[in-house]
Amino acid sequence: MRLVVCGTDTDVGKTVVSALLVQGLGATYWKPVQSGMEGGGDTGRVQQLLGLPPERVLPEAYRLTAPVSPHWAAERDGVSIDPARLALPAVDGPLVVETAGGLLVPLRRNWLQIEQIAVWGLPVLLVARSGLGTLNHTLLSLEALSRRSIPVLGLVLNGDPHPDNPRTLEALGGVPVLAELPPLDPLDREGLERQWQRSGLARSLQP
Repeated sequence: MRLVVCGTDTDVGKTVVSALLVQGLGATYWKPVQSGMEGGGDTGRVQQLLGLPPERVLPEAYRLTAPVSPHWAAERDGVSIDPARLALPAVDGPLVVETAGGLLVPLRRNWLQIEQIAVWGLPVLLVARSGLGTLNHTLLSLEALSRRSIPVLGLVLNGDPHPDNPRTLEALGGVPVLAELPPLDPLDREGLERQWQRSGLARSLQP
């Protein structure tokens, strides 16, 4: 299984979902573009959280200093993101690719992240928040993916369970809600393992 984890918005929990998938699938993790390096960036967070060996965590193609949109972060660092450097790595076994931000985030001023996802040709697992505001963000994201014929595995909703949003998103978005993940406290490897067993993602993501 090789897939792309993308979020509908900032801070929807896609790094936690990526870590969950990496652990559950025994996958290699790759975040090709990292904007903002506080705490080692998301690559460092995933490696620290899961205690992964170095070969399971690939280095970023771009490590950008400022925690802003990738195109601007690159300009501030005096570089231009080259899509040729974002080619999928050759790895054995499952691969989880985490994007920088949402689908229409520009990687440079003439290249959107969704365009890079289309080049990769991998299915997308879309991460969204569970509560207020998720309907608009999620349905717009699904529409953008559909217009470009990018396959969607389904949705993962992060946060306190909502009584209606999952049903509405499935009905209007036309894709399944694969899991609803409550906040994890503490957020650690053991908690992720328990959540993986409860979530049913192992069955949903069988090739």
